[in-house]
Amino acid sequence: MPENDGENDGQEATFAHYLQDMAVILNIETSTRNCSVALSKDDELLSWRESDQGNEHAARIAVFVSEVLQETGLRCGDIEAVAVGEGPGSYTGLRIGVSTAKGLAYALDRPLLRVSPLQAMAWEAARLVSEKEGGKGGFLFCPMTDAGRMEAYTAIYDADGQVLRAVAADIVDESSYQEYFSRGTLVFCGDGCAKCQELFKERDALFLPQIRPSARYMPALAAAAFARKEFEDVAYFEPFYLKDFVAGKPHVKGLD
Repeated sequence: MPENDGENDGQEATFAHYLQDMAVILNIETSTRNCSVALSKDDELLSWRESDQGNEHAARIAVFVSEVLQETGLRCGDIEAVAVGEGPGSYTGLRIGVSTAKGLAYALDRPLLRVSPLQAMAWEAARLVSEKEGGKGGFLFCPMTDAGRMEAYTAIYDADGQVLRAVAADIVDESSYQEYFSRGTLVFCGDGCAKCQELFKERDALFLPQIRPSARYMPALAAAAFARKEFEDVAYFEPFYLKDFVAGKPHVKGLD
């Protein structure tokens, strides 16, 4: 390596430290009917599998882990961290994904990382908008996952993925998100944005329903969490349910 006068020593040291922090990360996302697993190197997607059949997460997730490892020629021991979508979303889906991630992190003695599926969706939406529009200026991002009826789990992010409004369960109507419409084009994404298309068809809005919670959108956020050493306690980490679980009252014919 050529000698230098010391002017760039700090920059080179920082870059070397960054390279040391690059990691093979297993990403797991099961907060909705979409069950997905992805393997990444730093923020580069290496392999992914997903299914939106619903109610098959428990049967598919281990198969998907095995398949992405086989496709890349890697082994379980090559995984340096496990990232999981924290929610909100389906109670059952979250329990399956989080328990799988915690089990792998514990068995492999690897750090556990949390990633917001909504933030990962916003990140992907910003990437697509940048490609199509030639930049992200003037856009805000509202990822949405369906929570039933006119309710959706949402948050608002700027073009750099920074949180402008924290995750909430919104009942969407014509008056929703007024302050954000006044600040630029609002980009809605996810299966919950179908609730908005008719309501906001006259507003300055874009709709990307094809972007839904998926492990393939998690690598950049997972890599950033790994580099910052934002590791979760494997024993005590719990999904972000947002709302308390309310069990339905059993209905047995003849016992009403």
